[in-house]
Amino acid sequence: MAAEREHDLIIIGAGPGGYIAAIRAAQLGMNVACVEREPTLGGTCLRVGCIPSKTLLESSELFAAAKLAGGRVPTSRGSAGETSSFETHGIRLVAVTLDLATMLGRKNEIVDRLTKGVDGLFRKHKIVRYLGHGRISGPGAVVVETGKETVALKARWILIATGSTAANLPGVRLDGERIATSTEALSYPDVPDHLVIIGAGYIGLELGSVWRRLGAKVTVVEYLDRILSGMDVEIATEAKRMFERQGLDFRLGSRVTGARVEGDHCIVECEGAEPISCNRLLVAVGRIPMTEHLGLETVGITPDEHGRIPVDEHFATSATGIYAIGDVIRGPMLAHKASEEGIACVEALAGGYGHVQYETIPSVVYTHPEIASVGKTEEELREAEIDYQKGVFPFSANGRARALGQTEGRIKVLADKKTDRLLGVHILGPRAGDLIAEAATAMAFGASSEDIARTCHAHPTLAEAFREAALALQGRAIHI
Repeated sequence: MAAEREHDLIIIGAGPGGYIAAIRAAQLGMNVACVEREPTLGGTCLRVGCIPSKTLLESSELFAAAKLAGGRVPTSRGSAGETSSFETHGIRLVAVTLDLATMLGRKNEIVDRLTKGVDGLFRKHKIVRYLGHGRISGPGAVVVETGKETVALKARWILIATGSTAANLPGVRLDGERIATSTEALSYPDVPDHLVIIGAGYIGLELGSVWRRLGAKVTVVEYLDRILSGMDVEIATEAKRMFERQGLDFRLGSRVTGARVEGDHCIVECEGAEPISCNRLLVAVGRIPMTEHLGLETVGITPDEHGRIPVDEHFATSATGIYAIGDVIRGPMLAHKASEEGIACVEALAGGYGHVQYETIPSVVYTHPEIASVGKTEEELREAEIDYQKGVFPFSANGRARALGQTEGRIKVLADKKTDRLLGVHILGPRAGDLIAEAATAMAFGASSEDIARTCHAHPTLAEAFREAALALQGRAIHI
């Protein structure tokens, strides 16, 4: 083993929590090292998660619209009796075909450019990158197994940002081909005749939407009696109806007891029901923290029953000088949550003040239409016995949505009945993922529904629907 190399901060993991924490720490004048075992930077999100899945969602949506214009694949994209396809814009297409290799190639190219971009940022900020598996070997010490040598590192601070990995089910053996996770589902070499997805969360619904648009029969099997657990029930229920019109088949309240490969097919066993035969099986039942083989025992850190690392409000673990952020600690497993925690953590280490306002972290499902939310759901408010008012506005009454031909869905605004302070905003509709930013900002600054209602919104925009929902809360909506 070579002589120890010293840094101010060592970050284990170069995902959206780790690499952003590294950049911010370098901006603050720290000598930063980042250990990552994958050759490319960016973590699951950039390599095999957020970015490639959203790229395929965009490509598959364009394909579905083109096929609809050619009169081949029926999809529901607008309100009842209305479609938004090239044909409705006066553009007629014929003989539309799928070049899956090119579509996947575009996805890979975008990922490649972005990962190289992170590498360039590391060079710009003089962040030292170590390629290999990082493991804590004692207080302030990390060893990196590169495959060729073991590198010993020392630092005042260590930040764990190793992220998460796909969870599995008992009785379901992953083979990385027929029975696999979202990583493999981003690169199927051909369109499955029948794809079964275990799990009706955002990963399952997004990838199910991709392959349904490209021509697969898609069956979503979910243990619960609803989709999108944790999301506002009214919004999730309406979304399910839309997905069914798009061709997704749901089997809710169904417990998968096992799965096996027989030849070129998978057999999925479900409790109390006939087995399902399919070409491919996607296991999308959530994710678990990657906290094994990190050497936590060498510094007395014990993960909780969910495998998460306990931390205090400043992301400090029970071991002096060791911190953790992102998917390995409590809270939603979201890339932007990890990024915020990374920035807050290193700013506090540098002598500043780091804080994450967890109540206003938004979440987005990038299906069509998109689903986005921030704050409390109606169910959570009722359970907490909080008096609230609700304002709802449909996109069918919004001029910009009409022009886009995307009029399904609604915006729901929840506010405290006494103070009018915003408590939650839930959006099902076009570009919900972008619209939720205004709601998150408003809630972060303690805005009321009256504040939104009295803020001038440009016309014609989708954002006007947010203002109308705020007006509707007090019976003052203009266009309904």
